[in-house]
Amino acid sequence: MKSKTNQLVVRGVLMLTALELIAISINLFYAPHGVAAGGATGLGIIAQETFGLPVAAVTMGVNAVMLALAWWLLGRGTFKRILFGSIALPLLLALTPQRMIVADRLLAVMVGSVIFALGVGLNYRLDASSGGTTVPPLIFQKYFRIRPAVGLFAVDFVICLLNIPVAGLEAFILAVFAVGLSSLVMDYVETGLDRKKAVYVMSACLPAIKAAIRDKTDHGLTIHSVVGGYSQTPQEMLMIVVEQADFQRLIDGIHRLDPAAFVLAVEATEVHGGSLG
Repeated sequence: MKSKTNQLVVRGVLMLTALELIAISINLFYAPHGVAAGGATGLGIIAQETFGLPVAAVTMGVNAVMLALAWWLLGRGTFKRILFGSIALPLLLALTPQRMIVADRLLAVMVGSVIFALGVGLNYRLDASSGGTTVPPLIFQKYFRIRPAVGLFAVDFVICLLNIPVAGLEAFILAVFAVGLSSLVMDYVETGLDRKKAVYVMSACLPAIKAAIRDKTDHGLTIHSVVGGYSQTPQEMLMIVVEQADFQRLIDGIHRLDPAAFVLAVEATEVHGGSLG
C-alpha cells in the first residue's frame, strides 16, 4: 500500500514538473513575443494580444469547454485522464511570471519549443495530458475516423493562422516553426536518445557476411528464415542491430563482400534484452 502511495506521489510530482515546463515555455518565451504555436495556450496568447486578457484565464476557459466536450462525447475515462492537466496548467500559468528573458524572437521560439516539447513528451510518457485542444482530435477520430495526428495538426495550424491578423506573417511563420521543432524534440523524448539501426541483409555471399560480422564486430546478429515472394525459394536473411556511429562502417563492409547485397535499414528507437544467439 505504501509503495503504491509513493508511486502516485512520484507520478504527481512528475506531472506537475511536465506542466510547469509547458507554463515556462509559454510565459517566458512564446507569450512575451506574441507567438501562438497552437493549443489552448496559443488561443490564450491570441486573446492576450488582441484583448489584453490573461493567458491563464483564457486557457482555463478553453480547457473547461474541452472538459465538457470530453464528458459529453468521449466518456468519463477520457474526462478523468485530462482533468488534472486541464486544471493544473492554467493555475501554473497564473503562478509563473510572464516576462521576456530572451530579446531575440527566433531564439526565444527555439528555446521555448524545446522546453515545451520536454514538458509534453514527459506528459505522454506518463500517459497524461494537459487537456485543451488535444480533445478535438479524439472527437474527430471517434466520429469521423480522422487520425488524431491529422486532427491535431489541423487544429494547431488553424490557431497558428490566427497569428497573421493579430501579430503578422512573421509570427505565423515562427509559430509553424515552433510546432515542427516541438514535434521533432517530442519524438526523441518519447522514444529516447539512444537510437540504433536495425539492418536487414540478403545476399548470395551471406556466409561470408555472417562470418565477418561475428569475427570482427560485436553487433547483435539474428538469422531469419525467409521465402522469396516471387521465386518461393527458401533463404536466409540477417538482422543486425548496430549503433548509429557504426552504421556506415557496417554497410561499407557488407558491400565490399557483395556489392549487389540487398540491404534495408530502419530506425530502432528502443532495443531491450540481450543477444538471441
